[in-house]
Amino acid sequence: MLLSRRAILATALALPAASGTAPAWGEDAASYPSRPVRMIVGFAAGGGNDLFARLIGQKLSENMGQPVVIENRPGAGGRLAVEYAMVQGADGYTLVVGATGQMAIASAIYPTLPYHPTRTFAPIAMIASFPLILAGPMNDSIKSVQDLVAWGKAHPQSSNYATSSPAFTLTTELFKLKTGMPAQAIPYKSSNEMMLSIAGGQTLFAIADGPPTVPLVLGRKIRALAVTGAVRSSELPDVPSMAEVGLPAVDVGLWSGVFVLAGTPAAVRGKLEAELRRTLADAGVREKLKAMAVDPGGAAGDEFRRLIDADIKRFSEIASAANLKFEE
Repeated sequence: MLLSRRAILATALALPAASGTAPAWGEDAASYPSRPVRMIVGFAAGGGNDLFARLIGQKLSENMGQPVVIENRPGAGGRLAVEYAMVQGADGYTLVVGATGQMAIASAIYPTLPYHPTRTFAPIAMIASFPLILAGPMNDSIKSVQDLVAWGKAHPQSSNYATSSPAFTLTTELFKLKTGMPAQAIPYKSSNEMMLSIAGGQTLFAIADGPPTVPLVLGRKIRALAVTGAVRSSELPDVPSMAEVGLPAVDVGLWSGVFVLAGTPAAVRGKLEAELRRTLADAGVREKLKAMAVDPGGAAGDEFRRLIDADIKRFSEIASAANLKFEE
């Protein structure tokens, strides 16, 4: 897969833009945007990052007076979308909704990754940050983390977990390391599909983001067993934290944010940051984000860049300590 993606990337870099539209290198904040803006999402429709993109994209469109078109390009844990964005114009008309997995974790675990989140791209603003939710089946056999671990150890051949990105894989493998539970990874294209696979009995458990998970938990289709970190989720107040169940080291929290190519003019980056801050300050947007079990907004600009660089170091250390190896 890696060679084919690299070949496609090299070919795209060698070819002129098919659209015939020249990049607006000289565009300033006053005239930007003068045409529709694309927002690239690396996961299928219905997943957490897709829901974030559609929510903020609609408000951003209203604020800026131009359509914001959501474009889903799932595959390779979201990396295909980032590689695609690399060969688009650095003009502010192609935004990337980048998640921790595509950006910080990918940089930490893939030594030959063709992009870097804070050098190839310019971080503009965080959309949200959030803990992850450990979910299992809605049955009488598994009602707690302890039940899940015991069941997995008793049925190693049937123990598996769903994942759709390195972020979820890394967190779940850390969970396995700390509990001694065996489980085989089963790949899916989005966290929505992951959780539906638990509800349908195709997989035993998963650790994923809140947007696709909380509605299924509240609808009693799956059971939330814990949230990562030390603090309970405000949307799931009865669900214990990992620290409460004796697993304080399983404290991986994630974020999602907006990026543009590093060569995008500073004035355009500044306009985007200001508009995203305004969008994320909107009461309606914040309430909808909170309903997805995430904390709205967060770091922007240089602060966001420093946070990402620190995350890369932290995830590298986790992967090394857990002796985890990933293939691109």
